[in-house]
Amino acid sequence: MADAASRLTSVAEQLLGVPLPVRIRAWDGSQSGPPDAPALVIRNRRALRRMLFKPGELGLARAWVAGDLDVEGDLYAVLDAMAGFVWERDEDARGLAEALRDPRVRAAGRELLRLAGPPVPPAPPREEVRRPRRRLHTRRTDKRAISHHYDVGNDFYELVLGPSMVYSCAYWEDGGTLETAQRDKLELVCRKLGLAPGLRLLDVGCGWGSMAVHAAREHGVGVVGVTLSQEQAAYARKRVADEGLTDRVEIRVQDYRDVADGPFDAISSIGMAEHVGAERYLEYASRLHALLAPGGRLLNHQIARRPEREESEYRTDEFIDAYVFPDGELAPIGTTVTQLERAGFEVRDVESLREHYARTLRQWVGNLEAGWDRAARLAGPGRARVWRLYMAACALAFEQNRIGVNQVLAVRTPESGRSGLPLRARVWQG
Repeated sequence: MADAASRLTSVAEQLLGVPLPVRIRAWDGSQSGPPDAPALVIRNRRALRRMLFKPGELGLARAWVAGDLDVEGDLYAVLDAMAGFVWERDEDARGLAEALRDPRVRAAGRELLRLAGPPVPPAPPREEVRRPRRRLHTRRTDKRAISHHYDVGNDFYELVLGPSMVYSCAYWEDGGTLETAQRDKLELVCRKLGLAPGLRLLDVGCGWGSMAVHAAREHGVGVVGVTLSQEQAAYARKRVADEGLTDRVEIRVQDYRDVADGPFDAISSIGMAEHVGAERYLEYASRLHALLAPGGRLLNHQIARRPEREESEYRTDEFIDAYVFPDGELAPIGTTVTQLERAGFEVRDVESLREHYARTLRQWVGNLEAGWDRAARLAGPGRARVWRLYMAACALAFEQNRIGVNQVLAVRTPESGRSGLPLRARVWQG
């Protein structure tokens, strides 16, 4: 009988209809496939059972998080090679039924069942979010989702993000470091908002306080930062105290919908709106509009997806929803701009930072890999594997223009029509 790796390669190629672009290394030590290609390591039969009982992305993700599946070599190369026939090829029920009419596919399926061992579905890894069907984006469910992602441990995030503790894309120049690029991003936001001493800033989804501290220290503004994460708030308050800024910066554990002490002269929302959800987005935009003084500016920094031919076909990514950002939703940039305008904003500038985010994510993955043993101790091996996979996959998605990220500058333009912005807000270089 052929070794496990050869059998798996044959089965995979029959099911997929194309040559396998990666090498397979199986639990019995056998290998199959191009010798110079990165290897997909199948550590045990349980990995196959995970994929059989949950075909597609989620089954692969469960095997990865549990440590049943691994990569030997360049993770980015494996993800790139696999994307075309796994993540972009999930079959619907009709397509699967059609495929199963093919005798070769049925034979490959029987062989995979034999390789997988006892037909008992493995329990999902404990890192997977398990929740009943319920209404999304209530105050309670949003707080639970935010806690799942951000209350992993501040030491873990320090290892991944570096000293800046900024969890959104940096703003790069050639030769810059992650720290200087994150500082430049915060400064870019402050300049777009026109921050100056005496103004009042609301930082929605303030994270670990980086924007609040930078704005108060460098521009002399008063800041209210709000987050739903207890761990973030504790960390941010300590930073504020260490910087001697407690008279200018207040950090709250508070839902943005409950902020009632406006008006503010400016609002920054950096990497927060992805958690809002499509059905709540107009409410989000309207609430921020109401919290701004006439003439006040909003800087909305948000990841965007490509539009679907039919928007009703959009589905959240299974792996991201189950392990990373529960209930998170991405919208096309056009939808975001439309909703902001419906809420009463005048959108004045949209800047894409897509390539900047790809570079930032690769830096974070490098930090995680360099400190892997400590990361696994801090967050657990499964959680560390979640972060490595999602950040590497997202880096490729940004590089390949499958997702983007945009800074939208909007104004609550007063009745006079004076936006307060310069005639030439951008300086272009040839």
